[in-house]
Amino acid sequence: MRSSKFCLNIAGDTPSSNRLFDAIASHCIPVIISDDIELPYEDVLNYNEFCLFVRSSDAIKKGFLMGLVKSIGREEYNKMWLRLKEVERYFDLRFPSKDDEGDYAVQMIWKAVARKAPLVKMKVHRFQRFTRPF
Repeated sequence: MRSSKFCLNIAGDTPSSNRLFDAIASHCIPVIISDDIELPYEDVLNYNEFCLFVRSSDAIKKGFLMGLVKSIGREEYNKMWLRLKEVERYFDLRFPSKDDEGDYAVQMIWKAVARKAPLVKMKVHRFQRFTRPF
């Protein structure tokens, strides 16, 4: 992966996988093949800046993937790669962190939980609208 420019991230039979994290750690632009993948920190990070997304129906077309990666020019690739390097720290889950600036990945996880908690509570309240305690 370390010597590749692009790495496939194919949807599997489980909702989570290490493929994305491995690609980012290897500084390899993820090519995500999925129609409805849910990505970590997506409410904060714009994955379009450092990933390519491919619909499953397009991925199976002959030559589509090769055409896609070949269409990425040097300037666009460099921009994506630099952004990938910037966001890498949010996916580094080592403890203690490798730098003195703090453990960004753990901070991002807690911030994501804090942002989602009110939404979960709201959904529970909405679900309970038409139920009455007995």
